[in-house]
Amino acid sequence: MTETDRLRRWRLVLGGESADGTGVTLSGDDARMDGALDRLYGGGGGDRRSGRRSGGLGDSAPAVARWLGDIRAYFPATVVQVMQKDAIERLNLTRLLMEPEMLEAVEPDVHLVGTLLSLNRVMPDRARESARAVVAKVVQDLERRLAQRTRSAIGGALDRTARTLRPRRLADVDWNRTIRANLGNYLPAHATIVPERLIGYGRRQQAVKRDVVLCIDQSGSMAASVVYAGVFGAVLASMRSLRTSLVVFDTAVVDLTDQLHDPVELLFGTQLGGGTDINRALAYCQGLVTRPADTIMVLVSDLYEGGVRDEMLRRVAQLTDAGVQVIVLLALSDEGAPAYDHDNAAALAALGVPAFACTPDAFPELMAAAVERRDLKEWAERTL
Repeated sequence: MTETDRLRRWRLVLGGESADGTGVTLSGDDARMDGALDRLYGGGGGDRRSGRRSGGLGDSAPAVARWLGDIRAYFPATVVQVMQKDAIERLNLTRLLMEPEMLEAVEPDVHLVGTLLSLNRVMPDRARESARAVVAKVVQDLERRLAQRTRSAIGGALDRTARTLRPRRLADVDWNRTIRANLGNYLPAHATIVPERLIGYGRRQQAVKRDVVLCIDQSGSMAASVVYAGVFGAVLASMRSLRTSLVVFDTAVVDLTDQLHDPVELLFGTQLGGGTDINRALAYCQGLVTRPADTIMVLVSDLYEGGVRDEMLRRVAQLTDAGVQVIVLLALSDEGAPAYDHDNAAALAALGVPAFACTPDAFPELMAAAVERRDLKEWAERTL
């Protein structure tokens, strides 16, 4: 890299303030790239007394659409998604997201879907179809990335939970259990074990082996988690060996199980925002449990309880005492460390209920570990 290239890059980073020290004047694509950055981030670090105007995109959807076209032309998709998210937050573009021409220009991602879902109730009809197309594209991308891994991991785990004493193939033999069962048949002279009794994995059956209840907090801070949970719920519902229910809540509780066949419709059935009543949601989910020993209940929430905290903890204790495997995910997203109620998380841990954040890529393995009833705290410490 030449000294000129180095100064040009520093000029793009520093934004052209009078004291940036580079002395570089931009032209061509560099100038247009700098303009796109300046409209979003310009003036944020300057002297407010200087009167320099801060960044802005103008109060019209066409201006925003042109800006979106610029950033897609000059930056990679991952950077575009970050800039879109920053524009929505920094420049209050929520209202303009309801314009069809802007939605046609936007780069779809999970964060945008969360914003659109929060606007669902106030979105005009002319923008609703465009918004639905954006959501559908993101959902299809997520399903393509996550569905096969989920079915493979959980399907394999379900097969391993079944046992047979007459495995038909060597591939069906569970050698760890077979060796433990035949330790009494060890022959020191030959340094070997005679396996009088074989223990194998059972063949896949169509009967329902596990009930899964997804209980999803749809308060505003959980937007990305709601999107991922909806997609995973649809994938789990497609597996015949699982009986999957999906419930969303804020201060009210809505059962969306009958929409699991259509994750786009399911997501539009959510209503992001509002308060949080975890106790009320758990009370409803408790009523869905008919086979406690074969039920996995996944609560996705930041645990900021607006309802009766003591009653929530008692209800969790009742579920675990009955044999339900309760898992608390503080976030189901790839956004990094989430904000959550540490006191409630500690109280749940004291009840033997693990509470941790989980990335979408790790969720299939988490559910496989839950099916096999492994120690999930140990799994989380090792994996996450």
